[in-house]
Parts: sequence; C-alpha cells; structure tokens
Amino acid sequence: MPPFSQSNPLSTAFTQNHHKLDKTNHHSPTNIVTIDVGGQLFQTTKQTLTLAGSNTLFSNLFNSPNQIPFIDRDPDLFSIILSLLRTGNLPSKSKSFDIQDIIFEAQFYGIHHLLVQSHSNPSQFEPFNLEKSMLLPVNGRDPVSVIATTPVGSVHVSHGSKITSFDWALRRKSTVLTRFAAIDSLLSLSPNVVAAGATDFSGLQIIDLDSGFLKQSLNWENMTKSSSTVQAIGKSSEFLFTSFESGRRNSNSIMVYDVNDGFRVVLEIARNEIFGADLDSSVLKMPATKLNWVPSLNLLMAAGSHSGPSGVSGNIKFWDIRSGEIAWEIKEKADCFADITVSDTLSAVFKIGINSGDVSYIDFRHIDSVNSWNSVGGEKKPMNGKKEGLGCKIESHGNQVFCSKEGELEVCSEVLMGGGVKVEDGEDERVFRKNLLGRTKDVGGNRVTNLGFSGSKMFVTRRDQQCVEVWDSSRRGF
Repeated sequence: MPPFSQSNPLSTAFTQNHHKLDKTNHHSPTNIVTIDVGGQLFQTTKQTLTLAGSNTLFSNLFNSPNQIPFIDRDPDLFSIILSLLRTGNLPSKSKSFDIQDIIFEAQFYGIHHLLVQSHSNPSQFEPFNLEKSMLLPVNGRDPVSVIATTPVGSVHVSHGSKITSFDWALRRKSTVLTRFAAIDSLLSLSPNVVAAGATDFSGLQIIDLDSGFLKQSLNWENMTKSSSTVQAIGKSSEFLFTSFESGRRNSNSIMVYDVNDGFRVVLEIARNEIFGADLDSSVLKMPATKLNWVPSLNLLMAAGSHSGPSGVSGNIKFWDIRSGEIAWEIKEKADCFADITVSDTLSAVFKIGINSGDVSYIDFRHIDSVNSWNSVGGEKKPMNGKKEGLGCKIESHGNQVFCSKEGELEVCSEVLMGGGVKVEDGEDERVFRKNLLGRTKDVGGNRVTNLGFSGSKMFVTRRDQQCVEVWDSSRRGF
C-alpha cells in the first residue's frame, strides 16, 4: 500500500521545498510548473494540472509561486498520474503496476473520477485486438445465468438467486441474495442499481446492490389477475421497458416506466389477450423476449418468437412510444431469428437465423420496402433441416456486431468502400465481413450464453460455467 494512502494529503504529505525557482521560469509565458515528487523533479503546465479539477491537491500547487512544491509520494506512480492528466488515458507502462496502487494514488491526488473515466473509455475498444485477460469467478455451485454491464466498467453477474457485483477495476464488490430462484433478465440502471426479473417469478424488482435493499417491485395487472412474469427488459435515457406475461400465459404486454420519476407508469403498449387454442392468434400475440431502444429513430424494437408444429415463427415490431403505435413490423417465418439485436451506429437490425445459423441484416434505410434480409456473408446458407442457429447469441457494440455459435465467437464489421453496386435509392450497397475472434474454445468449448460490453472490455459467459470471461482490447492500462 502506498504511504499516506489513508491520510489527508493536504496536511501530511504536501509541503513546500525552500529552493527558489529561477525568476525567468517564474515569468515564462509557457506557465511551466516544476514539482518535486519523492526527490524526483517533474515538469508540466498549469493547464494540465487544472484538468484535475478545483477540489484536488493540484489546485493548491499555485499558492506559493516562488517555491518548488514537494509531494512525499512515489515518483514512479506519479508519472502514471501525470500521464492520466495529460492524455485522459493510462499509459502502457501502467500495466507493470498493481492496479490497487494506482487506485490509491488517484484517490490521494483527488482524481479518482478521471481514472474511472479512463478505464471505461469506449474509444479504447478495439475488436480485432481482443484477448482474454482474466476470469471473474462467482461463489456457489450455480452457473452464471445473465450479466449486466455499466458505462463505468463495472459488471453485475447473476447466478442462482444471487447477484455478484464487480467494480470498475473488476474487484469483487458485493453479493446479494434476491427473492428469485433464478434470474433470467438483468439490466443496469446505474452503477449500483439493477432491474431484475424471472420467467417463473412475478414482478420486476429494482434492487440497490450496495445495500442489498429491494427499492421497488413493479407488476403488471393482467386480465386474469394472475402473476406477471418478466420476459425481457430494455431502457433508454428516459424510460424503462418491461415485457410481461401472465402466469397463465394467455396475455402479455409491454410497460413503459419513467426512470426519472420513481418508475411512474407512462404507457402500456403491445397488450395482447389470447383466447382459446387459436395457433395463428398465439403466434401473432407472443410476448416480446428482446427489447432494444433505437435512439436515432426514437423507436423501441420488441421481438418475440413461437415454436409450433410448422416450425418457429416470430414478429419484430418497432414501436413509436409517443403515439403508442407500430411504426414498422417484420414477420418471421422461413428462417426466424434465434437471436436479434439492433445497431444504432450501423443503422440496421441483425439476426441469426434459427434454421440456417446465418447472420443477416435489414438496413433501416430500406426497412419500409420488402423487408428482405441480406446475408452478412453475401450468400445465404442452404438450410438442411437442422436448427443450426439454435442457442446462438448476437449483440452489437459500436461499429461491430458479435455473434456466437457453439463455443466460438465472430465479429461482423462493415467494409467501407465507395463506387460499389448501387441500391434502389442510389446509395452504395453495404458489405459486411465476419472474422473469428482468436481461440475462443479454450474454456471447455461450452456454448456462449451472454455477451456484454463496457469500455475496452467484452464480457462472455458460457453454459454451465461459474465464471465470467473478460476480454480486453485496450493497449493501455489494464
């Protein structure tokens, strides 16, 4: 542990060196500042130091302009702190230090918030440099069921009836016991608050993971007054979306809550009541099992599928929350989605076909046309009667789409090229390519069950595994 890490830096470790500054340096228009840290001199500018903020140790360095300030700390660690101030990122040499030491130093200097921002910076995500860096184990015998990442780099992991949280530095923070037997849906609302639900337990629970306190339980009142289980959760900056199904499975709905007003009910959409044994009716009125908000379109994608005697059918609906009406609808029959995701950055919806296992997309610019799916590989795979896409996962992050098949992971990226084949509106035809992500079968080769992203990291879970794989793409930091 660094010295004085638990002390008040302004009163115990910050003193003034009585060596006078050269007058020419003092009057230099470059505003150069010299600092003595543990006997080693550093030079920087006032502008760099002010990036730390007003209520930090650095804000006091200008009080005695004729003296070189002395800070009784480790100079090697200070060089890391200074690089963080200069660039906003940790330098590559920081990998040779224990992250706990860097955390203590950042807290000492009052710039812990900058360290968190650096660690969770999405610009550091480089998909083709992803390498598995560590495993996050969870206690107990239950495998990981679902994960929820946060913008600050932390991740929450559900296993059995418990949720274990890892902070931005991926240190185990807490484990709380919930009322669920198992958790099927988990969504981070803030770094310490999650929404959790299950397909066999009534209600959506809002849980404070720092205290283990159940803040609120949200329920949907269905026609039969039975329980309301959670099928999917999604969110925007303003709203929380929850897909409910009645305990008798004869009605479902999507509730819209205001996250900034105590989860007040704003709207109910997609309410369905199923009567009798009409198969066609049940297919059209299936509950949504995937919810994605599309910020650029201000639409909510709600997708659900149904397996019947004739195969798997599904619906993909894009809802206008302002009007409560459907803006677009895509009906799935021949090769229904096994999983589906939306990429707002790529302006497209992507799916893995349940029969073909093929990754395909529909461009939002042409979603009003025939709604035909375009294969990412250029040619659609022939279907051989097997469900090649069963259990596959697909998620988007930034400019890439990640998909899994069995134990392997692929990344789909758009190839930017002008002067290509034109589509109906005169725009270039889009070309995507798939690349295998290194050796991804080395943890038993088990099927991938969850994909999550935060900062420079990708989080992967596999069937029957009691840990989370962390894949890091950052060339700087940890």
